[in-house]
Amino acid sequence: MIVSDETIMNKKPAQIEVICGSMFCGKTEELIRRLRRAIIAREKVVVFKPIIDNRYVVERVHSHAGIEIDAIPIHDINDVYKHIDKDTAVVGIDEAQFFGEDIVKIVVDLSDHGIRVILAGLDMDFRAEPFGMMPILMAKAEKVDKLTAICMVCGQPATRTQRIVNGEPANYHEPIVIVGASEMYEARCKLHHVVPGK
Repeated sequence: MIVSDETIMNKKPAQIEVICGSMFCGKTEELIRRLRRAIIAREKVVVFKPIIDNRYVVERVHSHAGIEIDAIPIHDINDVYKHIDKDTAVVGIDEAQFFGEDIVKIVVDLSDHGIRVILAGLDMDFRAEPFGMMPILMAKAEKVDKLTAICMVCGQPATRTQRIVNGEPANYHEPIVIVGASEMYEARCKLHHVVPGK
């Protein structure tokens, strides 16, 4: 429980929203857009990101397009409770695929206590397999938006993330989690997504 029973009595359950897709599809940009609208509406917004995501400024969520918003880096998803209070209206979580099983119960708990939760994350890993708890979060959400990028090979809509190692597609048995950017990953369509060893 995150707030007192008295406060809960006056709150209605809120929506869970998931923004997903491949890398470079605009997930973080859309997350920031929704969070900024909540801020304009004078709602108290708290944003979290996994501490593993250190590609840009540690205490900001940053899109590939250069759009950013202040965020709290956390190692354990349970740490969100340390940073929210009864006035918190919206919680944003970027790179949700990096958090473990507890993210599901915490997101549902926040929503049940009247906090709107907006998550962004990869729905599939570089092997084109479900990534972490994202499939369950998508199932629990009231709203799911799957965005597409542009295939770096043919220019068609891309739904996959291609990992490149030494100029070649990564083998299926490579580690799943390596945080990087354009020098290590490309957006690819289904036709041009290659996973040797699968």
